[in-house]
Amino acid sequence: MAGLKAERLKTRADFLRAQRGIRRGSAGLNLELCETPEAFQAAGRFRLGFTASKKVGGAVERNRAKRRLRAAAQAVLPGIAHERCDYVLIAKTATLTRPFEELLKDLAQTLAAAHVKLAQGKTIPNSGPGDGNHAEKRA
Repeated sequence: MAGLKAERLKTRADFLRAQRGIRRGSAGLNLELCETPEAFQAAGRFRLGFTASKKVGGAVERNRAKRRLRAAAQAVLPGIAHERCDYVLIAKTATLTRPFEELLKDLAQTLAAAHVKLAQGKTIPNSGPGDGNHAEKRA
């Protein structure tokens, strides 16, 4: 799996679809995982997004937390990410203060647990908002 390249998740629909997939958490972060919709699948690639709510803090703290998650993902994901999967890393308040080595362990363990669940076939079908086949409903 080494050598996979990450693409960014950018649209709200992508984040909402990942939210309906496999969810795992740890002390330093939460992870959401789902299969990439067929319309966006490419060999040797996975998609990755980051988010931090206002619970994490103000804009400065949220941006710092996302930078820490990006650095952790850059170190961990290329070696163990699955092809044609979408990953969303969600910052927690602990993301700001947790030692970076612990954050790396959290990410690796959370990914391993999510991949076990994925191997068991417990994921959502890759249809719905953000799959390229359906128009997103507006409320």
